[in-house]
Amino acid sequence: MEALINFVQNEFIEKKDLPKFDAGDTLTVYYQIREGEKVRTQFFKGVVIQIKGQGLSKTFTIRKMSGTVGVERIFPMNLPTLEKIEVNKKGKVRRSRIYYFKQLTGKKARIKEARMDS
Repeated sequence: MEALINFVQNEFIEKKDLPKFDAGDTLTVYYQIREGEKVRTQFFKGVVIQIKGQGLSKTFTIRKMSGTVGVERIFPMNLPTLEKIEVNKKGKVRRSRIYYFKQLTGKKARIKEARMDS
């Protein structure tokens, strides 16, 4: 059964060339929204809370603050309407899933920026 799932994923799902990112990174995700006949591009900018799954069924969760309300959105890596992903900042966190980030407020809710060695 697993071999059949892998075969279907490899044959029919197109692989996208996305940048490498981890939990704690700040991303801007551009995706298409269809409203009737119109198609427009919308973006969602926030911090990656988790990356879940493996292979082509991988998903990532992004959290942003909209006023005083936290908004989370889950994106599949191979979403057909996903246009591009920009990595704005690399964050320095110790865990791969930063659920504790939801309870933090104010200055505690900052994530240290990791140094980019080129």
